Order: sequence, then C-alpha cells, then structure tokens
Amino acid sequence: MPLDLTIPERTASTCRAAMRFCARHRWAPLAEMPIPCGRRLDIMALTPEGCLFAIEVKSGPRDFLSDNKWHEYRAWCDRLYFAVDCDFPQELIPEEIGLIVSDGFDAVMLRDTEHRPLAGARRKSLMHRYAVLAAGRLAAAMDPMGAQEMRAALLCE
Repeated sequence: MPLDLTIPERTASTCRAAMRFCARHRWAPLAEMPIPCGRRLDIMALTPEGCLFAIEVKSGPRDFLSDNKWHEYRAWCDRLYFAVDCDFPQELIPEEIGLIVSDGFDAVMLRDTEHRPLAGARRKSLMHRYAVLAAGRLAAAMDPMGAQEMRAALLCE
C-alpha cells in the first residue's frame, strides 16, 4: 500500500479490501452498522450459515492503541476480526482476535478466531437491525429523492 495515503484514505482502502474479502467468501458485508450498545461496527458481515462477523478496520498503530471500545464488540458478533493494511505491526493485534490483512485492493485472513455463538434473542435483534439498515440503504440508492423526503419526514416527527 502506498505510504503517502492520508489516514482516511488508508482506512477507506482497508475497508474496501475487507469488504472484497467478505464478498469472495460469500459473506454479505454491511459497513458502518450501529449496534445497541451505542457503538458502530466498521463492517458487519452475514455469512451463508447465518453467523454475524464483526470486522474492525484500523488505519495504523495509533488508531488501534487509542481505541478502547473494541472489547465491547465481542458481545455483538459470533466472531471478531481486525482488518489492517500490510504495513500495520501485526503483533499489536491480540492473538484471540481474527486478523485480516489488506494490500490496498484485496485482503486475506491471516488468523481466524474462536466462534462464540450469540444468544438467540440477540441474534434475532441484530439480524433485524442488519436487514432494516441494508434495505434502507438499497432503497436510498434506488430512489435518492424518496430517501431524502423520508429523512426529512422523520426529522419533523
């Protein structure tokens, strides 16, 4: 990955590569998914088996070391991964967390993580949240004006 990328460009590149990785494995990735604890996952991926995998994207060591909230994400997924670029010092990522590494275009999984199944009620709630968010984004992409009107109507209520 070019070293002259800005931090936002590096983050976006790693995120795109992680989503390509997901698609290649038949996981359905959804970026920027809010979860009930008030946090937002960088990527939530739904697998063909119905599992929910969280992928936290890190732009560099400073981003990782200043983030103390990622521990909370484990309670909201079946598996948790970090996605980083090739220049990231991988030894910073805890051994018990999965590791996906990007070359700026695509990504590979260097380390899988333990499967910790979600409780049924939590899975149902997250699946509903995932579906509503994905459907809303698809509807907005197909009808930007309608989505804008809907947002304005919701703001007025």
